[in-house]
Amino acid sequence: MFTAHTIQDPRIRPGQAFGGLPVPPSVEVLDVTTPAGVLTALHASPLVGEEVKGSVLCIPGFTGSKEDFYPILPLLAELGWDVWVYSQRGQADSFAPEGQRSYTREQDASDACALAKIISSAVGVVRVHLLGHSFGGLVAQAAAIAHAERFESLTLMSSGPHGWAGRHDLDRKMLLDNPESDLWTLNNPSKADAPDSELDELQRFLRTRSKRTSRDQLLQTIDELAKVHDTSFEVKATGLPVLVFHGENDNWAWPQEWQRRMARIIGARYEIIPDAAHGPQSENPGLTATLLDDFWSQTFLERTRR
Repeated sequence: MFTAHTIQDPRIRPGQAFGGLPVPPSVEVLDVTTPAGVLTALHASPLVGEEVKGSVLCIPGFTGSKEDFYPILPLLAELGWDVWVYSQRGQADSFAPEGQRSYTREQDASDACALAKIISSAVGVVRVHLLGHSFGGLVAQAAAIAHAERFESLTLMSSGPHGWAGRHDLDRKMLLDNPESDLWTLNNPSKADAPDSELDELQRFLRTRSKRTSRDQLLQTIDELAKVHDTSFEVKATGLPVLVFHGENDNWAWPQEWQRRMARIIGARYEIIPDAAHGPQSENPGLTATLLDDFWSQTFLERTRR
């Protein structure tokens, strides 16, 4: 454990809230300068001077962003965790290089590893816990395989061992056939041109985020989600403690049986969150925070016993 303190690192600066959703009072909006570019991030931690159990880095999924973690960040901070989540390159207001080859899984994983190194230095820890949601779980696996020494544990939330061909073919076709439009607009044509007053707060945010998200990022991520290489054995070889979990009603992306099988191969802890589907961090943040606190705390106890 360590004591929470004011972060003074020239690579980490105050940022601007994005998208219009209210930022929880205890959450900081930050810009983090990595070797590749500036990634926007959120940070929640216990009060300065209080003990911190450890640091956590969270990666959002396909079409997502850091704001997907708003509901759970204050809860994890109250439980004693120093938590960071960022928008991946090309998502929302993070830097967005041109060209699909700027958004390979290896590039995304490199960003996660760079952020883990920056956070470790800024808060004074050796390693951080890593969590990936949905496609972010594939990125987290690649990061853990590349630099396991930077991480305390790996959590895969509503994610799977690999992608599958054809999963987002319709999205790909719509994007290519409509080069001037964005994915949310294409999927919500009746609301595309509606004034803000006719949309609720979440719909306004989703429309704004979609318009700001890089098309190159979306197209390349669709390609990444079509890859069928199973990295379960490679994750197991890292030796990291692993948690695999999803909502009980998660039938949106990876089949639940795939997630159970992945957990068995890795030797991971496997849990199901009730009253949640593909986004348990927002659909049931209380139970999700309790599960994460238990898993991360247990990894600390096991490491200290070695």
